[in-house]
Amino acid sequence: KSAGAARAVPFEGLAGPVAEAPRLAAGIGELDRVTGGGVVPGSLVLLGGEPGIGKSTLLLQAAVHFARTSGPVLYCSGEESEHQIKARGERLGADPSTDPGSRTPLYILAETCLERILEEIARLKPSFIVVDSIQTVFSLKFQSAPGSVGQVRESATQLLFAAKGQNIPTFLVGHVTKDGALAGPKALEHIVDTVLY
Repeated sequence: KSAGAARAVPFEGLAGPVAEAPRLAAGIGELDRVTGGGVVPGSLVLLGGEPGIGKSTLLLQAAVHFARTSGPVLYCSGEESEHQIKARGERLGADPSTDPGSRTPLYILAETCLERILEEIARLKPSFIVVDSIQTVFSLKFQSAPGSVGQVRESATQLLFAAKGQNIPTFLVGHVTKDGALAGPKALEHIVDTVLY
């Protein structure tokens, strides 16, 4: 038997009713509604939609809310620079540092390398993660370009392990094709817990 190996437990031996994990309010009524009353800790959510429809704006607003209420937040962007994200946040009035006594930062990482993103997740131990977009992320383990089937699958799987292993709600932004379907491998939709359009 290997050290720390999991063991099967008889069903009848499990403790009484298990309370559902408390959901975390994103501070946006409609987003909380479609996620069943708030985001589940450790969940991996894929948010897809047409270009320019407001996916990044919505998640930046949610990120600011989590930074104010739950602790450090990591917003990873392969689409925009830190300055573009900061400018959008200021236009929205969504700057957590404007709150008197605010000491909970919103961290912006303009990065597409999966391993670098995972390093920052381990370093910051955030309460909430946004990756915008999953099609721009690549792992150094593969020679293929970002957005390829292998890259998207590997990136989503490693982010799933981080979300589950550290109990961090994580949102992935996904591109949509001209016919309205999520771009990338169909397997991506099976890796995540929830798909929102």
